[in-house]
Amino acid sequence: MGQDSNSPRVGFLICGTQKGGTTALDAYLRRHDQLQLAATKEVHYFDTDELFSDTQPNHAWYHSHFQGDSRRAAWGESTPIYMYWKAAAERIYHYNPSMKIILLIRNPIDRAYSHWNMELRRNNENLSFYDALMSEGSRCASADGKQHRVYSYTDRGFYTKQITRLRSYFQDSNIHIARSEFLLHQPRECLHSICSFLGVAPLEDTSPLRAHSLPYTQPMQAKERIYLRSVFSEEIQSLEQMLNWDCNAWLNF
Repeated sequence: MGQDSNSPRVGFLICGTQKGGTTALDAYLRRHDQLQLAATKEVHYFDTDELFSDTQPNHAWYHSHFQGDSRRAAWGESTPIYMYWKAAAERIYHYNPSMKIILLIRNPIDRAYSHWNMELRRNNENLSFYDALMSEGSRCASADGKQHRVYSYTDRGFYTKQITRLRSYFQDSNIHIARSEFLLHQPRECLHSICSFLGVAPLEDTSPLRAHSLPYTQPMQAKERIYLRSVFSEEIQSLEQMLNWDCNAWLNF
């Protein structure tokens, strides 16, 4: 990719959700000979505030992450915090108002527990899951915009406000939303719909990926799931109305 900072070249983004299957989707799309993804997953451009302190940000640093065949039909990358990061939507729009946005949405209850397990393995977390949930508000209060990159276990699961923010900049036709379990259980169908959205031929190789997820040390406790169900019940109903989905199974044990 050229280094012209004023010329939008990246045409699609996997924007979220974190722990929603974005690593798998990124790996699948790297198999496609019409798509060129960034050299590594999670470039973290549009969520890095320091890179946008100038009124005219220099996109050359971003473009340097893309090397490959310029004849590929579409260039993209996967950074799942973009969906959550408040300033990202506007920055993406100003970079490329025709950007195609892909979102994988996971049951927010399960997403929160997966998020906590990840931070535990990274040695970023020393509280139990329940205590971490109880402490989330105070931990995140000091972060800019009350957004926290580590401890936002429940906050990231309020998808409707994140989707609404993206829709305030992009037309619905530029946003593709799928359930995480669709990719997990029906990868061929899910990937074909994503390829159609991106305007490329269906992916031929949809064979299972090598599993990268690590087992949890223990299952979620009943009191934790009960608490999260109370946190997310109204949000899940709102999401059902917004996307015309049936998410009743998300609230069941």
